[in-house]
Amino acid sequence: MNIQPLADRVLIKPAPAEEKIGGIIIPDTAKEKPLKGEVVAAGNGTKDEEMILKTGDNVLYGKYSGTELEFEGEKYLIMRQSDVLAIVK
Repeated sequence: MNIQPLADRVLIKPAPAEEKIGGIIIPDTAKEKPLKGEVVAAGNGTKDEEMILKTGDNVLYGKYSGTELEFEGEKYLIMRQSDVLAIVK
């Protein structure tokens, strides 16, 4: 990965949105934005807050958290560690 987040930020690859629910195919415009993803890269933290998240963690985050960016054809979110709600084990 050529993107390295700074300070207390993490780079997350969102999980793909549900394509089908009970036999009904959902169009792209109606798909709900996924609220979970995988940490692809993490910063080193700040002097006041250590980095708890690490690469490979599956996490839940808020609906409107982070900034969307596209890199080499893939969509990612970059957000502060404090915007992550939980680690999924």
